[in-house]
Amino acid sequence: MSQPSPVTPSAASPAQVLRRFRQVFGAVRSQFAQIEKRTGLGGAQLWALSLVQQRPGIGMGELARLMDVHQSTASNLVKGLVLRELLEAGKHGPDRRAVQLSLLPAGARLLRRAPGPAEGVLPQALQNLDAETLARLDGDLGRLIELLGADARAANIPLSESGRAT
Repeated sequence: MSQPSPVTPSAASPAQVLRRFRQVFGAVRSQFAQIEKRTGLGGAQLWALSLVQQRPGIGMGELARLMDVHQSTASNLVKGLVLRELLEAGKHGPDRRAVQLSLLPAGARLLRRAPGPAEGVLPQALQNLDAETLARLDGDLGRLIELLGADARAANIPLSESGRAT
């Protein structure tokens, strides 16, 4: 992977920034395509499956929190994984109202052949940024979002799910 060329604030142009967005979106789309081709799942479904593998017995609320999505979004992702017999959702333990999720053998086999990282290339890259860069990026993207008039509800929809029918 080639290193990005440094850009000074005076050298940045809208066209240059647009090209960088295309590179980011291209990398994300490429990984989603690889995931779907190798597993038949969307990126968010794979991430949910991997989180259940890491935390057997996790509840729906905790899964939603870890994925930074609304609980109904997590529930819809899990529903598809249960229907495909990759996860089991059961009410075990002392609180029979709470659903605990467990990975089924088919889910474990699917995760072994899935391309990584399970959480996605963008979340992983963001986690690898230093705090100063991440804070600056957050502020700059916040300003861009204002100019776009973007729908705030979109912030809690996984990229792999945006544009899909649920």
